[in-house]
Amino acid sequence: MIATHEYVKEKFGEFNRLFFGGKLPTLPICMSNARTFLGACTYKRKKNWLGKTVLYDFKLKISKRLDLPENDIEDIIIHEMIHYYIAINKMKDSSAHGPLFRQMMNDINTKYGRHITISHKMTSEQHLASADKTEKWHVVAVVSMKNGKTGMKVLPRTKSGIAKYHNGVMKSGEVDEVKLYICKDAYFNRFPTSSALRVYYPPLEDLSEHLKDAQTLNINFA
Repeated sequence: MIATHEYVKEKFGEFNRLFFGGKLPTLPICMSNARTFLGACTYKRKKNWLGKTVLYDFKLKISKRLDLPENDIEDIIIHEMIHYYIAINKMKDSSAHGPLFRQMMNDINTKYGRHITISHKMTSEQHLASADKTEKWHVVAVVSMKNGKTGMKVLPRTKSGIAKYHNGVMKSGEVDEVKLYICKDAYFNRFPTSSALRVYYPPLEDLSEHLKDAQTLNINFA
């Protein structure tokens, strides 16, 4: 299932009563399209007039990008609620997932048959599944290295951005050739678009397959 705001709000109330004695204050629930996390409990810090650190502006963020089993979504919500409980009660732990967090997590897992884990970052397979499938135009630089490797980079759709990358990598001494293509294949959505002097190395057969309908882009950099 894909989590919704109403679902997360309902589960927060249910788990608050079941696991935390109903002691957790309600907080804003934000549904996220981010690809970097599945769940997060965020807050801000400030010093009060006594110089003590105060935590405020708590938010529970849950990804709606992936279709996950319901039990997995529930465990993600509980994981973040443990963080919230520790922070809101000013409890001290040695790290984000220190002994206190682990003890609370293990107690809930043992007593209620949950499968909460220390980390719920996206796996590489989930990252691929979460990639935007919308077709959009990309400028793709295929970079042939002198050591025989072939990589790629998605570039801005401006002559200045393309020139900055092309001229920069050609100065490295490690690059043999840069070929430019323009295409609408959604495969390239998963790569960042910039003029940063980086090269990504997806499987060569994947790169060839997704560039088979691309058009060659010829630019005079003189």
